[in-house]
Amino acid sequence: MIWSWLMLLTILPGIGFIIYLLFGFEGRKHTRFMQKNKNDKLLRQKYIGNILKIEEDYDLYTKNVPTDLYDGEPQYQDILYLNQISGSSLLRNDNSLTVYDEGTSKFEAMLKDIENANDFIHLEYYIVRSDNLGRHIMRALSKKASEGVEVKLLYDGMGNIFNSKSFNKPLISAGGDVGIFLSPYSIRLNYRNHRKLCVIDGKIGYVGGLNIGDEYLGRVKRYGFWRDSHIRFEGSAVHDLELRFISDWNFASKKCIDIEERYFPKPFSPVKGINMQILSSGPDCDLNSIQYGYFKMITEASKSVCFQTPYFIPDDSILEALKTTALSGIDVKIIIPAHPDHPFVFAASISYISELLEAGVKCYKYEKGFIHSKFITIDDKITSIGTTNMDIRSLKLNFEVNAFIYDEMITRNFNESFKKDLGDCTEITRKWYEERGKLFKIQESVSRLISPLL
Repeated sequence: MIWSWLMLLTILPGIGFIIYLLFGFEGRKHTRFMQKNKNDKLLRQKYIGNILKIEEDYDLYTKNVPTDLYDGEPQYQDILYLNQISGSSLLRNDNSLTVYDEGTSKFEAMLKDIENANDFIHLEYYIVRSDNLGRHIMRALSKKASEGVEVKLLYDGMGNIFNSKSFNKPLISAGGDVGIFLSPYSIRLNYRNHRKLCVIDGKIGYVGGLNIGDEYLGRVKRYGFWRDSHIRFEGSAVHDLELRFISDWNFASKKCIDIEERYFPKPFSPVKGINMQILSSGPDCDLNSIQYGYFKMITEASKSVCFQTPYFIPDDSILEALKTTALSGIDVKIIIPAHPDHPFVFAASISYISELLEAGVKCYKYEKGFIHSKFITIDDKITSIGTTNMDIRSLKLNFEVNAFIYDEMITRNFNESFKKDLGDCTEITRKWYEERGKLFKIQESVSRLISPLL
């Protein structure tokens, strides 16, 4: 990444320096975001003391790792342990879960849950379009706010730069609150809140790849069918999603939320369910914990690695992990869009995929429409699904959130969906790559050069 910036500054010394100031130089990251990090830790500590009723240091509490989840399979236990230590992410074992592979059913379920909300609705999205779906969601939220339900909507400033102020007025007039995470008019354009989550009454959580907009329902001709992955879950893992929302809301809004029991209702059932961890990463975190989780999953796989991502611009560690795993005889497969929403991203992705082909990774282009799904599975054992793309921006710069799911049935279901998607794919072969046109080769070279910006 550093060499890419140096090359850009050398080739375009004037314009390149301005681009670097806007997108590369970290500047005030170590003041504003590090203060957020401290505040987030205080909130987590308060959660441990006031909600879990444990008078113990939070970091020590997270190191109390269960040892019987993968008895006889220590490599999987190590992934769980890594996530708890690097991301202060507790293992939750009482969850139920529903998986969505497109937007219509997900939003139907979420709108129904919004309609049935009794206490509060908290939403955090990178994009909330002022189109048909966006207005429909806004009307539903405004109705609940007028009924006395606490409604708070947080969205990224850059992701919603073209929304008019009037779009928020119905919700605000009804008594709801709207927060903007980082102004789009700040010189710091490089940091984006890419998280997409919803918490209802502290009992229901949603997280995944779907923003709010008509394209996510497949209603925009440019994209066609929209293939994505999102989950709805109930269980104590919802507490961690709510804690993430409160942390981000308090950073963006002057109307801070305190840690109260109403936001964290008591566990739902003593019966064991699906094991999950909610893991966050970004400039407000000590470590790139989701990147570490991805790396650990890839390197600990013993049979297979499958993942889907709309943008494939990995850093060196992920790239080498994929190549090493494939060279070790592990079945590694990746699906990317055949018709991406950004031509430079596709060309950059192909430049990295050419290296994977040499190592034996099987790579595919999704032809049915646009694939925006972001999940990775290993060995029918573990799945990670959330907002994180397999690119440098998501892994190192964006504010992201993922669920790590330790359940064989759920992972098998994701793998079955992956196999189904392969039926709508074309394999990227060495022959295809070697026969690409001269114009694409030039585009590929330029895209690789500017890949840190994509």
